[in-house]
Amino acid sequence: MDAKTSTTLIPTTLLDGVRSSLRRLLFQVLSVGPMPHRLGFLSLLTTLKYCYEMGIQYVSFYGFSIDNFKRRPTEVQILMGLIRDKAEAMSHNSGIVDELGVRVEFLGKLDTLDEPTREAIQGVMDATAKNTKMVLLICLAYTSTDEIVHGVKGAVTEKIDGDASISVEDLEKNMYYAGCPDPDILVRTSGETRLSNFLLWQTTHCLLYCPRCLWPEISLRHLVWGVVQYQRNYQYLEKIKKKM
Repeated sequence: MDAKTSTTLIPTTLLDGVRSSLRRLLFQVLSVGPMPHRLGFLSLLTTLKYCYEMGIQYVSFYGFSIDNFKRRPTEVQILMGLIRDKAEAMSHNSGIVDELGVRVEFLGKLDTLDEPTREAIQGVMDATAKNTKMVLLICLAYTSTDEIVHGVKGAVTEKIDGDASISVEDLEKNMYYAGCPDPDILVRTSGETRLSNFLLWQTTHCLLYCPRCLWPEISLRHLVWGVVQYQRNYQYLEKIKKKM
């Protein structure tokens, strides 16, 4: 499906049927490779609109892994350039982001990004800081193992002069994802079932949905089917959560 035209194909009657039961549903979308390719960015905006129409309040995208720094320097530079271009476009011409009332946050080891990229993403966060209807979390320079290590270091630092015991809550409040609700659904495109070191801590009780489509091809049909799968498994997932 062409990403530029797919936003016009929203069946209102279908969305009306699922909207009321999905107000608290969280979508986490894990793409194949780095998200900020041009087609991938169009898919991001299209998916964001679909999720808004379904009443989903939090949307997370895996944009760039720390492991991606191991790629050829020229490829990394191209990806950083794309991130900057899209970030600057969003901060100076927010468009659909402001229309939907989306606050954009970037999570990860952001100090490993070059200064122009850090300035660009900070501009997006500043420009959308007052939006309150929806939250878009974009993980850059991120892996779950790094996030866990970051949480441990923060918790240990806080305990140096106090109680030596560290709780799960101490760890979680020092993680990049602190303050954000855990996902209910994680969408892994291209039919892959591996998580690629993404939100491993937060997805313990999460439904893993793996459509066969590639990330730029994801459509409303794929997202709605993921919601249906979640609804079918809701009681089981809630039962597992209560046991923990």
